Amino acid sequence: MGVVTEQTTDTIDLTAVANFRDVGGVTTHDGRTVATGRLFRSAALGKASDDDIATLAGLGLRTVVDLRSVAEADAAPDPTIGDARGVLLDVLADAERISAPADLDKLIANPEAVAAANDRLEQGSGVEHMIGAYRGLVNLPSAKRAYREFFTGLLDGVPTLFHCTAGKDRTGWAAASFLTLMGVDRDDVYSDYLRTNDLFLPAMAHVFDAFEAAGGDPDLLRPLLGVSASYLNVAFDEVAIQYGSIGDYFAEALGISADEQDRMREQFLI
Repeated sequence: MGVVTEQTTDTIDLTAVANFRDVGGVTTHDGRTVATGRLFRSAALGKASDDDIATLAGLGLRTVVDLRSVAEADAAPDPTIGDARGVLLDVLADAERISAPADLDKLIANPEAVAAANDRLEQGSGVEHMIGAYRGLVNLPSAKRAYREFFTGLLDGVPTLFHCTAGKDRTGWAAASFLTLMGVDRDDVYSDYLRTNDLFLPAMAHVFDAFEAAGGDPDLLRPLLGVSASYLNVAFDEVAIQYGSIGDYFAEALGISADEQDRMREQFLI
């Protein structure tokens, strides 16, 4: 395991990387705690400042896992962070379209596209898109492949930082399913997931402003740029319908055996 600095990870403040936090620090059903300093999540790293990179390197990261598409990663590559190995796992390779936040820069630069998007969003297409996306996070073959490699990599590649574009959906499901497997209470899983609305939405102020300047209603973007408990409900409901339990999802969908699941708990629970 890499050496972690004495800096308290829950107080790390990155200047140009949104939605960063330590996944650990929460307790489980049996009174154990998910260790801190071993698993971190964030939004995209492409705009990280030199200070941000130095701070992240100080965490002793061994692996940085990028859950974005190849196109997203090529457009905004991750910086090199210390000696960490970079791994690209395209969760949505089999999806018809990539996540909404990845398309926004192009959209807000085109007033006609903004007008068309505003009309669709008024009809509820944002929520509909997100519900479909969260089903895909559980069921897409590419999602199963990516999450299998991500979770098995945690057995010998921590400390690890994982991210997507916004750090909320592909990253959010990875964190929520991991914490659930560890035995964290559902309320605490949702609490971590919903922190994105505080940690990511403020970084999107320029997008809301540009959308409004181009004639759109910025409030209609919130279903796409934020998170909702109803989205995570969809994913957990899909797990229950298709597999029964989180352990069965890991075993059947991701091919991670019960023994490997126990090894993950040994790795992360103290």
